[in-house]
Amino acid sequence: MPNSAALASSTDKARSLMNWVKDSALGIVSTASFPAIIGVADAMMKSSNVYLVGYEKTGGGQCSAIVRGGVADVRMAVHAGVETAKQFGQLVSSSLIPRPMADMEKVLPILPRISELEGVGETQMSSGAIGLLETRGFPAMVGAADAMTKSAEVELISHETIGEGLCTILIRGSLSNVAIAVEAGMHEAERIGELSAVMVIPRPLNDLERTLPKAKQTKKPQKVKLPLKLEERQKELMPAQAPVVEVQKQKQKELDLPEFE
Repeated sequence: MPNSAALASSTDKARSLMNWVKDSALGIVSTASFPAIIGVADAMMKSSNVYLVGYEKTGGGQCSAIVRGGVADVRMAVHAGVETAKQFGQLVSSSLIPRPMADMEKVLPILPRISELEGVGETQMSSGAIGLLETRGFPAMVGAADAMTKSAEVELISHETIGEGLCTILIRGSLSNVAIAVEAGMHEAERIGELSAVMVIPRPLNDLERTLPKAKQTKKPQKVKLPLKLEERQKELMPAQAPVVEVQKQKQKELDLPEFE
């Protein structure tokens, strides 16, 4: 467990980041696809020094990426996000607010709690990749997920729904494996139902991975230790049988007739 000094340092860092976020500009980009908004968020974070607060799903298949930072950085990030969304034909709208009012913090997810700021602000890139595949309809997503895991060595992260029947499966692995898995999932999704969108993000930032939906943790099954100590089975009791010789002698006596003089 971390010592008290490490916890204090982490808390101070979180408070400092919170104060910076509170006084910073607000940028929002909205798309009509969950894989597209993840790609938009990745482009926004890699284009300038901004903090990704998270996502807002407004129903109807639309979702928004929200970033905070300096006005110039947020402007660059919003521009990068808009261009990325246009490439996929998924842009809905965008907004830049240089100085959002404090009252907006109460109704919008633009100021996370201190506890949610632990470990953020890390701009290191992962060595792997993230793949997202979106379908219209749950059966197609499940079939695609099955094909993806069977075609390459990838890990299922979770799935996400944003309305209008749009379902997204998220996977993680090496770039080559993710690319193979996504291609296999695309063919299976088109065979079962309707493929909506796909996205492969190489070397995602740690802050981006932090915002991704995660599956609920379940208790790990305990390993069975061998050898097992099994109780000895009781031998089945067989009905007692008379010796064959004795039975034959008894029958012989019964058959012997008395001799008459």
